Amino acid sequence: MPQHKSAEKRMRTTARDKAKNRAVRGDIRRVTKDLKAVMATEKAEDQLRKVHSVLDKAVKKGVIPKNRANRRKARSARAVQQAKSGA
Repeated sequence: MPQHKSAEKRMRTTARDKAKNRAVRGDIRRVTKDLKAVMATEKAEDQLRKVHSVLDKAVKKGVIPKNRANRRKARSARAVQQAKSGA
């Protein structure tokens, strides 16, 4: 256990931030999974917009780096395009 007040506060803020970050990462996983479920349907474009939105918000909140979000957006968009052309 911490011996100083500042260390106690740091523990509290770290726990709070960790919970927020876990929630955001869970949202990312959920919308990505939903996109994979509707990949070859007409709902894929709408779901792709949701994925991009959630990733951009995660970057804005500082949960994930910008490059990681851009990479995931590009890969998901490419997967939707391939599914659309293959279907």
